[in-house]
Amino acid sequence: MSPFRGPTVRQRRLAAELRRLREQKGLTGDDVAERLAWSTAKVSRLENARTGAKIDDIHALIDLYDIADSHRSELIALAHDAAEKGWWEGYRELPGGYSALIALEDEANKITQWETYIVPGLLQTEAYARATISGLHLFDTVPPREIDRRVEVRTRRQGILHRAEPVEYTVLLDESVLQRLVGDPAVMRAQLDHLCAIAELPNVTLRVLRLDVAHPLMEASFQLLEFDPVHDVVFPDMVHTESLTVSQFIDEKITHMYRLAFEGMARVALGTAESIEFIARARAVWR
Repeated sequence: MSPFRGPTVRQRRLAAELRRLREQKGLTGDDVAERLAWSTAKVSRLENARTGAKIDDIHALIDLYDIADSHRSELIALAHDAAEKGWWEGYRELPGGYSALIALEDEANKITQWETYIVPGLLQTEAYARATISGLHLFDTVPPREIDRRVEVRTRRQGILHRAEPVEYTVLLDESVLQRLVGDPAVMRAQLDHLCAIAELPNVTLRVLRLDVAHPLMEASFQLLEFDPVHDVVFPDMVHTESLTVSQFIDEKITHMYRLAFEGMARVALGTAESIEFIARARAVWR
């Protein structure tokens, strides 16, 4: 995981809008700094979300850019949103890449995921999560208390599936995920039961790509996150990929390629009802 603890989606939305408004006004960063008696570095930090924007700073920029009244309130609301802390910020021990992923998930309106190795974190039972997280001791010293905290965080992440306006979550699982032992057979039975149950949620679509079907391409796991505009400010789609030591985020320039890859694999996957039946049969193997 990267040690970088990046800005939240809300902060990045605000930063992008501040930059757009300055450019629309035909001003440079130096121009803004001179007129407001700021440093050019401060303008840069605000526009790159490297520092939190104070409400007084936003008011100063609104006046400088002569923002219309209809947009002033939206920009102030966006600034207040950006100042709010996410629940995950209370877990200071989390790697930066993981914190960034949680922040993205929390604000995404749609998540599309292809998984080849394990049940995705958003769908894991507590016992399955504990079994996967406990494996960290093979390459890192993780005290028992931190494992408990990581399990707690993974469980809290799943709240986005159950809130008043839940995320739209579409998951494509490789069949090998159902066949790979994590924990013990009891853990697997409970996990597969959980998959069948959570697939009943109207905002969750769960499908299986069988091993005996020709895969159109061999692609590692990835997660595509999409965001609706907030206060008319857009945020680009993002793709998250992860390896043993690296958590990588890919911006909108190539996210469309991942969307096409997912659609290609989905075309040969089982339908939703067939997938649930298939998972139920796979459960019977774990006795």
